[in-house]
Amino acid sequence: MQPCEIQAIHDASLAARLDAAIDNKTKPRGSLGALEKLARQAGLIQRTVTPSIERPAIMVFAGDHGIAAENVSPYPQSVTWQMVENFLAQGAAINVFARQHGCELQVVDAGVNHDFGPRDGLIDRKIGRGTGNFLHEPAMSAEQRDRAMQAGRELVRGLPGNVIGFGEMGIANTSAAAAVMHRLTGIALEDCVGAGAGLEEAGVLRKRGIISRGLQRHADAVEPLQVLSAFGGFEIAMIAGAMLGAAERRMIILVDGFIVTSALLVASRLQPALLDYCVFSHCSDERGHALMLRHLGAEPLLRLGLRLGEGSGCALALPLLRSAIGFLNEMATFDSAGVSERND
Repeated sequence: MQPCEIQAIHDASLAARLDAAIDNKTKPRGSLGALEKLARQAGLIQRTVTPSIERPAIMVFAGDHGIAAENVSPYPQSVTWQMVENFLAQGAAINVFARQHGCELQVVDAGVNHDFGPRDGLIDRKIGRGTGNFLHEPAMSAEQRDRAMQAGRELVRGLPGNVIGFGEMGIANTSAAAAVMHRLTGIALEDCVGAGAGLEEAGVLRKRGIISRGLQRHADAVEPLQVLSAFGGFEIAMIAGAMLGAAERRMIILVDGFIVTSALLVASRLQPALLDYCVFSHCSDERGHALMLRHLGAEPLLRLGLRLGEGSGCALALPLLRSAIGFLNEMATFDSAGVSERND
């Protein structure tokens, strides 16, 4: 992937104008809480006191993982391609939520172990038919990693809107994300590994042991891109590249759950200013996500006990972003409404 430089959104003059605009609305200062922070962030990203939402989209990246051969998920690997078919048939949760909230949905084959052939609604960017099993070999080569990241970046470049959310689908990808999380954050492995798609406690313990052995095998993978190659998925790499591409375009980025945040861990190590563009939609119920968010200094908008993926949290957070931008642009000021301000 070609190097990029993400600009921080900090602009003292614009921030002061946004603060004044927000504080002059007909409400007590700070009374809209997180929506006020969100409106300010949107304005700084878009370099305006009147931000907008134009053609929001969610991209769901699907990929398979070699580590699935170790039975780290209660579901067979074939569920990945079957769920892609469900997305294309408009039958998944993300289809419902995207329709409900007026958001375009794009489905990307980043590396599913299945031949879909040419299909309406499916973007083919397949890097391979699933990654390698990181218990025995790197998940992907440096060349595959770079191709995946560049593909994500190019896909985002082709979007017409200014708001993008990311989702994923891939059996065993919580194992990949947990390995990435542990290696990049140093958080204890037991706090990184969770139930994924529904493992019982004995299954979680077994999964943790397998990931631990994989981590030992790739003990020399410590830099972000090395970690991504050793443990990541093609969908995770593609999301990381897409996030960097979105920030290059000064788009508002909606971050979903555990897997997508693991991609952000990698991408933000490469370009720390990327975090300025991120709206953290929710805190997943997957073990480790709250700690991952804390490590990033992130404040999620929602806590709904979700652990689905697919970009579902992004779609559910989009109305909050609409509300934040809506009040900034449409709410009356004290002057325009003839309402008295505080005496002090």
